[in-house]
Amino acid sequence: MFITPFSLAQRFVGTKEVDGHASNPQVLAMLRLDSDWPEGDEVAWCSAFVNYIAWLCRLPRSKSLAARSWLGVGQAVTLANAEVGSDIVVLNRSGGNLDPSVAGPGHVGFFAGVDGTNVMLLAGNQGNSVSIASFPASRILGVRRLDP
Repeated sequence: MFITPFSLAQRFVGTKEVDGHASNPQVLAMLRLDSDWPEGDEVAWCSAFVNYIAWLCRLPRSKSLAARSWLGVGQAVTLANAEVGSDIVVLNRSGGNLDPSVAGPGHVGFFAGVDGTNVMLLAGNQGNSVSIASFPASRILGVRRLDP
C-alpha cells in the first residue's frame, strides 16, 4: 500500500492546541522540527504541520515556519492540475498581499479538492487544530507538487 502525504496527514485530523499555558507535545514537536524558538503551541503552525508530514514521507520541505516559504519547494502546478494526495496550496492571509514574491503572512496545507470557487485544505492551525477547511480560491499564491 502506498501512503501519500495527504493520507498520512488525515491521521492527524483532530490534533489541536491546548488552551492556556499547557501545550500539545505533538504540535510542539512539529514546531521544533525546524525552529527552537516556539515555547508553546499558540503560534502559527500550519507550515510546521506540512513540514512534519513531508519529513515523515521523506519529501522536500521548506524547513521554515513561514507558510510562504513553500512557494520555493517542489514543482509549480496549476489549480486545474492539482492532485489530492501530493500537492500543497499556499494562500495569502485574508486581506494580505497577493504578490507571491513578497514576504508576508500566509497559510499552507494539503490540497483536498475544489468546491465551487473555494479550495479545500487539510492543514494544521485551522481553528487551532488539524482539519479540512474551505478558502476562496482567489487567495491562492501557488500550488506545489512535492515530488521526492
